[in-house]
Amino acid sequence: MAKTKGFGLLTGGPGRGKTTAVRNWAAALNPSLYKVVYSCLSTLTVSDFYRSLVESLGGQPSFRKPDNFRSIQEEVSRLCLEKKKTPVIIIDEANYIGNAILNDLKLLFNFEMDSRDRAVVLLCGLGQLNNTLRLSVHEPLRQRLLMNFHMEGMTKEEGRTFIQAKLDGAGCSHAVFDEGATEAILNASDGTPRVLNRLCCQSLLCADAKKLDLVDADTVMQAINDCELG
Repeated sequence: MAKTKGFGLLTGGPGRGKTTAVRNWAAALNPSLYKVVYSCLSTLTVSDFYRSLVESLGGQPSFRKPDNFRSIQEEVSRLCLEKKKTPVIIIDEANYIGNAILNDLKLLFNFEMDSRDRAVVLLCGLGQLNNTLRLSVHEPLRQRLLMNFHMEGMTKEEGRTFIQAKLDGAGCSHAVFDEGATEAILNASDGTPRVLNRLCCQSLLCADAKKLDLVDADTVMQAINDCELG
């Protein structure tokens, strides 16, 4: 997307790692070639959204929507044509965006009679964002999506790798979870990184309270109950 420009959509369930994935992707972009603008203020009014975007792009916000609309297009064009930088607009929690903002996005990033894309606009949110964009009123925006990716949960093998990576990062050189404990954590987390991480931490706390050197399945079940996941 960084090279092609245009609109992209990234969806996934809560805790699936959308924001982490986007953050890592944005961090890898060359700051000499890209200007990243991140916003998670998806419940703003249209006017507030415009003002926030103008300011993030380096412009001077106005109180009038038409002025801010023009400023956004001018700042995007200035970055693209003069600075030779591609604006990358990341809108997180976009499933909370109102229809009014979604309706304006296609117009806002329409350049040279809709013949050229000068920015990357990435919408990130829960799966219902896809359902919203399937509404006929948003069909023009949906047709402009160059990327539409839904993040599924991790497989068990990926979950095991995730746990081991966390342990390695903590400098752990010995076994911490027995096979039954690992399997219980993977089953309860349903492939969601945030839940998996939380269960591992809670299991370690429970094991420490019981003076265990190795976390077993019973300890994980206690952790699941403590986390109210049972």
